[in-house]
Amino acid sequence: MIDVSGKSSTLRTARASARLTMKRKTIQAIREGRVPKGDPLMVARVAATQAAKNTQLIIPYCHPLPLDYVGIDFSLGEDSIEVRVEVKAVWKTGVEMEAMTAATVAALTLYDMLKMIDGDLMIQDVRLDAKTGGKSDFKEAFAVPLRAAVLILSDSVSTGLKRDTAGEAIVARLRTEGMIVEDSTVLPDDETLIDERLRLYADELKLDIVLTTGGTGLGPRDVTPEATRRIIDREIPGLAERLRSFGSQRTPHGSLSRAIAGQRGKTIIVNLPGSERAAIESLTVLLPALLHACKIVQGGEHVEAVSRSIADSK
Repeated sequence: MIDVSGKSSTLRTARASARLTMKRKTIQAIREGRVPKGDPLMVARVAATQAAKNTQLIIPYCHPLPLDYVGIDFSLGEDSIEVRVEVKAVWKTGVEMEAMTAATVAALTLYDMLKMIDGDLMIQDVRLDAKTGGKSDFKEAFAVPLRAAVLILSDSVSTGLKRDTAGEAIVARLRTEGMIVEDSTVLPDDETLIDERLRLYADELKLDIVLTTGGTGLGPRDVTPEATRRIIDREIPGLAERLRSFGSQRTPHGSLSRAIAGQRGKTIIVNLPGSERAAIESLTVLLPALLHACKIVQGGEHVEAVSRSIADSK
């Protein structure tokens, strides 16, 4: 299976459908309760629900999912039955396969229930109708690429005793997201130097995003949160809370992070962990919210709402 351990859970939904064509007299038999095997719709509903919950046993590479909802509806036409399935889960992967499997099994169950009275049965159009909750739903479009900087904070890296890998990885990831990385600098764990550099990024360069890595722990030289808190106009606690929640699910040490996030002018500053893996996993988890925050700070959401209001009034 694909490794999804680095992904975060979101509300995932999917709708799928299938169509079973048959003779008109078969539809009439269903409506009048004259199917020899019993009520095909009731049995198909149960079968579809079971199929959705056990998709990982049918489709080899599907992950086991804690489904929150499976809904099955049927529409009877003159010579067909439309099966509609909706599935929901708060998890790391989508539920489209669960929805499609449920729709398929519902159609197969109807086929099995009705084949003894109708030799013209045909399953058609099994399809995915919609899905939500994946990363494509949280993409933000920017007319002008976001400008960012990465600040690597480590005494050992600044003195050449250790190589920086976290900062390099963050820079690479930001560029894959289409951002322009204006600067990447290594500094020792010195609160005054950190303060000055953050002010430069926010006040003079007026960058959109500044990411720091390192100095967020309990060591005597870990002063990144203090320096960040001193220069921000207001804190964005949800971002740091998300980092600690995500990190604590992977290691008990995650709860020891003192990282903070905040805003200075139109610059959003976030403290990331010092290790490469933790920094990239944290950045991946934060990106949807971070990009949306940039859009709000730039006034994008407000402008769109005003434009819709003006259009509606015409």
